[in-house]
Amino acid sequence: MAIKKLHVASGDAAKLDDILCFAIYSANLTVNRLYKPLLDELGLTYPQYLVLVALYEQDNQTVGNLGDKLFLDSSTLTPLLKRMEGAGYLTRQRDPEDERQVRIRLTRRGRTAREKSMPYLDGLVRASGLDPTRYRQLHDEVANLRKNLLNAARMPLKGLFGPAE
Repeated sequence: MAIKKLHVASGDAAKLDDILCFAIYSANLTVNRLYKPLLDELGLTYPQYLVLVALYEQDNQTVGNLGDKLFLDSSTLTPLLKRMEGAGYLTRQRDPEDERQVRIRLTRRGRTAREKSMPYLDGLVRASGLDPTRYRQLHDEVANLRKNLLNAARMPLKGLFGPAE
């Protein structure tokens, strides 16, 4: 995949408000603030909440598969899962067919917590000021951006960040 070189900023550096990564980062912080009352009530962090969502969608996943979905490595995910297991949201068990794999399952408490959080998505759509169709389009655009950046991350850095031609 060829990376098209273009300039979006004039001068030596872009302004903070012109940097896409800052717009994404600050939007993420704001979304987390909107979810904070729910997460506080459930006793979860945002990454733990994402584990609930992923397991509700597909239960009985391996740690590796869950980490891939959430873009977390096992050294980050394992302690998070241990805390969630201690709080009663999920169970961790070695796969009897492959002892190297640990399978994660939601408990009733985890399933109930996820179901309680579902109305928050509608509230987030309303809070965004976007109609549901445009909200979905934006979601798809951000997911496509993530995919493109993941692909670019596999390229040599010189090709990405070298001088413009």
